[in-house]
Amino acid sequence: MNGPEIHIEFAPELGLFVPHARRGRPTQVVTDGASTLGHVVESLGVPLTEVGALVVDGHTVAASHVPAAGETIEVRPVERPQRVPGAPLRFLLDVHLGTLARRLRLLGVDAAYESTDIGDAALAARSAAERRVMLSRDRGLLRRRELWAGAFVYSTRPEEQLRDVLDRFAPELRPWTRCTACNGLLRDATKDEVADQLEHGTRRTYDVFARCLDCGRAYWKGAHHDQLEAIVERALAQGSSPG
Repeated sequence: MNGPEIHIEFAPELGLFVPHARRGRPTQVVTDGASTLGHVVESLGVPLTEVGALVVDGHTVAASHVPAAGETIEVRPVERPQRVPGAPLRFLLDVHLGTLARRLRLLGVDAAYESTDIGDAALAARSAAERRVMLSRDRGLLRRRELWAGAFVYSTRPEEQLRDVLDRFAPELRPWTRCTACNGLLRDATKDEVADQLEHGTRRTYDVFARCLDCGRAYWKGAHHDQLEAIVERALAQGSSPG
């Protein structure tokens, strides 16, 4: 680039995306005089899904703003909780976030998940078609213009991933209402209705069951229930709204 020179300062929360030399102080950037501020920010490594306000010389501007020479720009993080307008809050997770998807479903959050790598274009198209917030650690995917909405998942640890998503979006929680396998809704079921899925010991020991309305999978309070209950209790204690 050989155009106007501007100064950009990234908030500390966005430090993951920018080189160490740019963290915590304004960075001198030479633009081409035609690119939007959104394009410039993304070219420096920060997906716009992670950007809240863009402040130019004390005034908030849109990502479509074309920087002029000498401007000082502050790039702020997304405010939390982040509100997603125009649709019920629903998520789409890529192939690398299966555990997070299952934990969101455990909490009753609508979380679609692609168990195979269908490619960035197909994921972005599904996000737009179904009006789902795309959750991913793939920065390239989050930069795709056809996305309806997106968010970077900052941690590689499922416990921290879940805590971050709940903190960022504050979804309504309705634990034990969704199938962790397919995201379908659960309803109460009799033992006879799910008998074909039960081993003899389970039939003898348990009497309360639920079944997925979509895939038919049966659920009961089995050997791992205490572990799942602990996940639910931590999520509710975090302060998100129970259903």
